[in-house]
Amino acid sequence: AALATTGAAITTAAAAPAAPAAAPAPGANFDPHADLHDRDLRNVDLHGVWLAGADLSGTNLSGVDLSGQYLAGANLTSADLHDSNLRGADLPGANLTGANLTRANLDYADLYHAKLTNANLTNVNLTDANLTDAVLREANLT
Repeated sequence: AALATTGAAITTAAAAPAAPAAAPAPGANFDPHADLHDRDLRNVDLHGVWLAGADLSGTNLSGVDLSGQYLAGANLTSADLHDSNLRGADLPGANLTGANLTRANLDYADLYHAKLTNANLTNVNLTDANLTDAVLREANLT
């Protein structure tokens, strides 16, 4: 599904079956608390989209390139981020409780004060990631 904007809100629009998902405009700024929960965003290009404080709980973001994205305070509870690229992403205060981050690339990511309780971090690359004050209670770090 492609993202379409109407004012400050984000809505999904159906894409033609053979056409790739359309990308939001680079640097697009949406409502800081955009509601994108329980969406399938696997084929959506989110580069340059402001997602700080967004509700992405339960959203499928598997394989999505979120490198360098600003996701401070985002709600990613139970989100599927397996095989995603979060290299250098800013996630301070983000809630990743129960998120699936299997094989995600989080090198150089800022996870200061992030909540990773019950998160699946199997085979995650955390090289040079900032985990200061991050909550990793019952997270799977195998």
